[in-house]
Amino acid sequence: MREAFLPSSRQAHLARLYAASALACLLACAVPLPAFAQEVGKMATNVPSGSQMLLAADTLVYNNDNQTVTAVGGVQIDYGGNRLVAQKVIYDRNTKRMVATGNVEIVNSDGTKINSQHIDITDDFADGFVNALRVETIDKAYFAAESAERMGGVLTTFHNGVYTACEPCEDKPNKAPTWRVKARKIIWNGEKKTVRFENANFEFFGFPLAYLPAFEIADPTVKRKSGFLIPSINYNSHLGYSVKVPYYFALSPTYDLTVTGSGYTKQGFLGEAEWRQRFNNGQYSLKIAGIQQRNPDAFLDTTAFPASGGHNVDSGAAGDPNKFRGMMGTQGQFAINERWNFGWDVLLQTDKNFSNTYNIDKYNGSVHQSSVYLTGLNGRNYFDVRAMHFEVQEDTPNDNAAARSGQQPWVLPSLDYAYIPDVPVAGGQLSLNVNTRVIRRDDLDEAFNIPYDASSPVQRVRGVAGESGRLTTEAEWKRTFVTDDGLVLTPLLALQGDVDYVDASSGSLAAVNQMATNLSQQDDMRSSFARYMATAGLEMRWPVLFSMASGSSHVIEPMAQLFLRPNEQYVGGLAIPNEDAQSMVFDATTLFERDKFSGYDRIEGGSRANVGFRYSGSYINGWGTNAIFGQSYQIGGENSFAAPDLVNVGANSGLQTTKSDYVGLFGINSPNGFAASVSGRFDEQTFEVRRAEFKAAYSGLPVSLSAKYAFIQAQPLYGFTTDRHEVTLGASTHLAENWRVFGTGTYDLQQSLLVKDGVGFAYNDSCFTYLMTYSQSRDLNTREVTQSIGFNLSFRTLGDFGSSTSAVDTIQ
Repeated sequence: MREAFLPSSRQAHLARLYAASALACLLACAVPLPAFAQEVGKMATNVPSGSQMLLAADTLVYNNDNQTVTAVGGVQIDYGGNRLVAQKVIYDRNTKRMVATGNVEIVNSDGTKINSQHIDITDDFADGFVNALRVETIDKAYFAAESAERMGGVLTTFHNGVYTACEPCEDKPNKAPTWRVKARKIIWNGEKKTVRFENANFEFFGFPLAYLPAFEIADPTVKRKSGFLIPSINYNSHLGYSVKVPYYFALSPTYDLTVTGSGYTKQGFLGEAEWRQRFNNGQYSLKIAGIQQRNPDAFLDTTAFPASGGHNVDSGAAGDPNKFRGMMGTQGQFAINERWNFGWDVLLQTDKNFSNTYNIDKYNGSVHQSSVYLTGLNGRNYFDVRAMHFEVQEDTPNDNAAARSGQQPWVLPSLDYAYIPDVPVAGGQLSLNVNTRVIRRDDLDEAFNIPYDASSPVQRVRGVAGESGRLTTEAEWKRTFVTDDGLVLTPLLALQGDVDYVDASSGSLAAVNQMATNLSQQDDMRSSFARYMATAGLEMRWPVLFSMASGSSHVIEPMAQLFLRPNEQYVGGLAIPNEDAQSMVFDATTLFERDKFSGYDRIEGGSRANVGFRYSGSYINGWGTNAIFGQSYQIGGENSFAAPDLVNVGANSGLQTTKSDYVGLFGINSPNGFAASVSGRFDEQTFEVRRAEFKAAYSGLPVSLSAKYAFIQAQPLYGFTTDRHEVTLGASTHLAENWRVFGTGTYDLQQSLLVKDGVGFAYNDSCFTYLMTYSQSRDLNTREVTQSIGFNLSFRTLGDFGSSTSAVDTIQ
């Protein structure tokens, strides 16, 4: 019979035997790959309940004398999505062994394929033998062996086996893969979850690269198993050459420990330990690290900071051979329920630059934000409260004028709440926002960290020493109407109220008084105050769509906004600190903002109109264009951007005059990987360029290119006394199918200095990546050159080896 369901008891028994054969074959050929070994063990339980078995064969032969059942000719068994194909399958009732021969292929439900000419296995799945085995897993890993055997349902041994994660070449199937491991024996222990290679050779592009008498790795089916992790090497001029070797302890399914030892040729041994624990509703980690430095004088700099007398830049006593440095950090996040989350990220260290110097993972940023937070999200409600402290990891002595670490504030706390009602209010959308913050700072943060000098054009107090607090509530309502002619009208009402207090130190008050004197302003720093801002606005847009005969379509949208409001309170007299609105960039992206200040400490006051247009176009060949252009006008009241505060945030911004500078942006993109944009700010009288940025990139084969140019005119009252010009270029080219060379460089045109540059080359295919980079960076003040070399080798499924970080940002 060619195809049949099996309704009779005898036929049903035979069907079960063949299904067992299929499943047993899968189990017998188990290999140490994650998906394969895991799925084989679950085959019997992965068959959907109620699945019907289908057997197809040319001939079924029952031999009652020999107690065998044989299926011959195009045998196919399908059971719950698992399929066995063979030329012949024999089941021996006496020995309870099943033998499948002739182009045997097993395809399980997840797509894993097993091929062999001969499979012999017991019907209890415990013991088996297979000849000329080939296995292709669902994650494209490949095993081959002359033979394999399985014993006790636990141990699988592959004889003269080969393993690789490289796909075979379709044009040249006999070509050696990029890498492979050949071993006399490959032993997978399903109970201990280990894979052992004996008498193994690691081959690279077909050439033996290393011989390993024996090595053992964790069974990848287990995501967590004790053992050594991939080591890394690096070089630093202060630390010397280093080798980092981590060891992982899988102590429990819910917690583990990683201990890392790093040896530095100049500084000695660094020890690290990280504990991680997971719960049903979250997880946390705790990391500690420490070193007894062999040569602290390597950090000594007597030339960069002569005013400090050549202090050790890492805040330790120079010449102390036993200087201990260390850190402790912890991170965690827990879901209180489906709406609320609680977490923290805290760093404590013996000095301000330890974690950055020794590249402690998760704590090595130049600025680390320690915080404890509680957040909630439910529909259109958002709540976030957190306490924060910013640690600047710098190599500058605390008593040096350039030090920033001591001037960073504690934020205790900061709160944000936002709510948008689900139902319209008066036919429009109402939004509510609440923000509050309390800031405490120990040291005065003066302009560019230099004492005030009456002859200096830079007069700023970026942060007062002492404590300040603010509570802000804001409500906004807007509704959109569309006329019959397509004019879009959006009226808007907004109201904001603040309550503030300031407890400034005597040194801060003296600095504010000095600034007021130099700027001929009134010194009236308030200890407490309340203020408000009410806004009535109207936005008008008239989008016009037209098409060209060439097939392109274009949308031009003239746009105007009008905002009526009173003057901003407590500004001209330097009365209040500005902590969160110090960044001021006026360009095309902020032209149509109701309030162009970046934070709550400043509120845009006075009546203002924003006028311009937006444009977008699409072409039949796939190209696209977009543009914005316009200008802003102060039409009534006092201009907030012309009124100085403690940081002169509006000075030289382009908004300080009645008519603002012009701002514009134009961009293009193409279907072949090219994109470019140019934006700028132009003087409202002479059209002189005040600020400009150009970006262009092409991504394709065989070349990828990128270019960026930035120009910002001097803003002396805002703290930048000279023009800033900078150009960055990058390129990457493919030398062959898998090889590429790349490079990047940044040049400061104002300083006539190549700030940083780097080159590298890389090889990349489906199973192997090699990266080698060399880079240089130069300090703008001392022009000191720092050099870095990085490399990385990555073997898919085996691991990575090389530097912990790359020295060059590569272009794909």
